[in-house]
Amino acid sequence: MRSENTPFVGGPLDGRVLPVLVGPTGNPPPWYEVPVPAEDGGPNTVYAYRRVVAGHTRRLGLPRGWRYEYAPEGRERRRLDWPWSKPKRAR
Repeated sequence: MRSENTPFVGGPLDGRVLPVLVGPTGNPPPWYEVPVPAEDGGPNTVYAYRRVVAGHTRRLGLPRGWRYEYAPEGRERRRLDWPWSKPKRAR
């Protein structure tokens, strides 16, 4: 598989450039999660990074590259909302 050197901004990986695997479209995944094991054997701490555009080309405005920015609130969980689904009831 192909990988791309991607810079990380903020958080514990600030300033590092790591190789990240890219998908069939040539883009890295939208989220990058780094699990860090706890010293006392407790649950792991997970640091989340969100993919953002690093820059744009002048003429067409296409993305020039990607970078990951630290998201201290964690990864956003999304739920698919189909148009034919009934709304969920409040309990």
